[in-house]
Amino acid sequence: MDGKVIKRTSMSRKEVVEQIISTGVIAVIRLKDAQHLSKVIEAIRLGGVKSIEITMTVPNAVDIIGEMIRSVPSDVLIGAGSVTEKNNALDVIKAGAKFVVGPVLNLDIIAACRDNDVACMPGCFSPTEILLGWNAGADIIKVFPATSLGPKYFKDIAGPFPHIRLMPTGGVTIENVGDWVLAGAVAVGIGSDLLDKKAIEEERYEVLTERAQRLIKNFQEAKKNIA
Repeated sequence: MDGKVIKRTSMSRKEVVEQIISTGVIAVIRLKDAQHLSKVIEAIRLGGVKSIEITMTVPNAVDIIGEMIRSVPSDVLIGAGSVTEKNNALDVIKAGAKFVVGPVLNLDIIAACRDNDVACMPGCFSPTEILLGWNAGADIIKVFPATSLGPKYFKDIAGPFPHIRLMPTGGVTIENVGDWVLAGAVAVGIGSDLLDKKAIEEERYEVLTERAQRLIKNFQEAKKNIA
């Protein structure tokens, strides 16, 4: 498989990145049931969360990504997460993924995304990885696992790298999201604290809408307080 694929999406990489940053939240979803997934996406969309990362750890993730892209409203961005190999990146790009997120830094994935005008967010941990990923053409650096680092790490990184766009994944909650924003995050990746497992099992999707609303509100309020 070469580095170019025929994409289903017409949005440019720049437009996708701008939309992600404007709302500030990517919901990380690992649901296996496509029917529940559609309802979860709609519930959090009503709450203002419109960027959805479906991880490659979900069985048949590529097919599910394609199915969701065909069925969700046009204002929802569907991307792929936990992408570790170039061929996986090309598969999800062909399926229509508007962004590709990885848990590690893989320069071949960044190159594949740039070749296809798809937003790329590699996972980086150290300052060396962060700078390497950014210089290779990443659109946003996913700092992972952010649980181990905390918001102060973002403030420290902003000293030498004020131009690099950072996004924490791991350890982000509805209540602490503002701390990450104030520390310099342009967006956040969040899973379990937004996607209440019990509420999903009981199909109380209004709970997800309410949690999404609070998350977006806390993010945007913190953003207003940045000097």
